[in-house]
Amino acid sequence: MSTPPGLDIPRLTAYLQDKAPGLVTEPHGGELRAELIAGGRSNLTYVVNEVFVLRRPPLGHVLATAHDMAREHRIISALGPTPVPVPDALLLCEDPDIIGAPFYLMSRVPGVVLRSRRQTDPLGDEARREVAFAMMDTLAVLHRVDPAEIGLSDFGRPEGFLERQVRRWSKQLAQSTSRDLPDAAVLRDRLAAGIPASATTAIVHGDYRLDNLIVDPETMRVAAVLDWEMATLGDPLTDLGLLLAYWTVLDRLKTGANPIADGLGADAGFPSGDALLDRYAKTSAADLGDLHWYVAMACYKLAVILEGIHFRYTNGQTVGAGFDQIGALVPPLLAQGLTAINGES
Repeated sequence: MSTPPGLDIPRLTAYLQDKAPGLVTEPHGGELRAELIAGGRSNLTYVVNEVFVLRRPPLGHVLATAHDMAREHRIISALGPTPVPVPDALLLCEDPDIIGAPFYLMSRVPGVVLRSRRQTDPLGDEARREVAFAMMDTLAVLHRVDPAEIGLSDFGRPEGFLERQVRRWSKQLAQSTSRDLPDAAVLRDRLAAGIPASATTAIVHGDYRLDNLIVDPETMRVAAVLDWEMATLGDPLTDLGLLLAYWTVLDRLKTGANPIADGLGADAGFPSGDALLDRYAKTSAADLGDLHWYVAMACYKLAVILEGIHFRYTNGQTVGAGFDQIGALVPPLLAQGLTAINGES
């Protein structure tokens, strides 16, 4: 049996034979084989028997408000009948004794995840333009879904959402760092002092970017949106701010090869961040007049996430390659957040 870190194959096999026997028959005659998918920096993702996907929290140091498998399973279940492309939700297990943590299963969607220049350079300008605009069209579709119509009216608390975001990520940072980051406190205070008024409420993905999508390589359309661990109800401009942080801000960091967004952004031959916003605005009623606060908030949030990954790496609690480069991104990312909140591009 193939047993990658984070899975207990014998216990998983016995559990599925009891709860969902149809998942453990062909093509391997009842024997489960699993492979860890590279690229994930937080929750761990495995392909099992080449036909379904298992998601579980990371190994060690799991914060109480993060890595909620039930929330991920609930939202992809709710979005299944909508125009938002998601995998089929197959099973949720909240018993940590089966594999060492709660987990859920979803269908494996055919397609590619575009993550590196090795993948995106051969696409050509037109294909890169098509997939970037498909990414924005899909985000606009998500933000138009009425949460109440799909049973998600209680999926978050929109009132005070932005204030809670600042507090939440400040708390996460306090629990996930062991080094001095002076710009973090300055940026936190600037964010808290300038919180804008949210104009609308929508389903917020929370980590929307190109490499969290499965793309049909024939049509360049989005086949599925993945990684819903931070989804909630709130201000949709936070999704745009984070997307811009991945798309443009990370390109400016002078840390060598970018381990997060190597194949994203204008430097990789894609349309500019402004072009992406123009595309989103064509089918959205959102006012995109001033996104500086949202980009700054995205830099802070991303810095906290990366600091948490760096913290787990330094404690030997990560699985996969590339984690040794993550910590170097945090200080310059905080500095970029300060630049953004000052209204500078």
